[in-house]
Amino acid sequence: MTEVRIAGFGGQGVILAGMVIGRAATIYDNKFVTLTQSFGPEARGSACSVQLIVSPEPVLYPYITRPDILVVMSQEACTRFCAQIKPGGLLLYEQDLIQLSKKCAPDVKTFGIPATRLAEELGRKLVLNMVMVGFLTAVTDLASAEAVRKSVADSVPKGTEKLNLAAFEKGYEYGCGLLAAQTAA
Repeated sequence: MTEVRIAGFGGQGVILAGMVIGRAATIYDNKFVTLTQSFGPEARGSACSVQLIVSPEPVLYPYITRPDILVVMSQEACTRFCAQIKPGGLLLYEQDLIQLSKKCAPDVKTFGIPATRLAEELGRKLVLNMVMVGFLTAVTDLASAEAVRKSVADSVPKGTEKLNLAAFEKGYEYGCGLLAAQTAA
């Protein structure tokens, strides 16, 4: 069982990112998934997060206790949630928006990605969530890349599939490159 929290602020597509991962794991990879979400009363700009539990067996309690994986896309989310990661866990963060402190999750593995910049290269900053989904897919085994690709195509608004899949691929390639560089070192 893997507990995951994806956090940022409203307008970054945090909830959709969680739904894409959850759909990929449950529908296409035949795993069990729970998803809960939380967000501030304002639509855009307020803190929001989505929590997933992905398991090969039925999930009996739908809420996470301490995430194995934390994905943060804003400084506020990092400050609020980084101390909750399990020792030995994984912290993925938007490196252009977040300044990691030394005391933020000292016993975890960290990977940063310039997700906003990569999304802007595609012409739409709004797809940074799919860049992060691609990155998460590359550096974890939550769901297979093929399952996530199908989930992206099924989950995003009609007419935006090509752009969102391109964003997924950018994040996925970045993550694969980061892992390859680490293995070579």
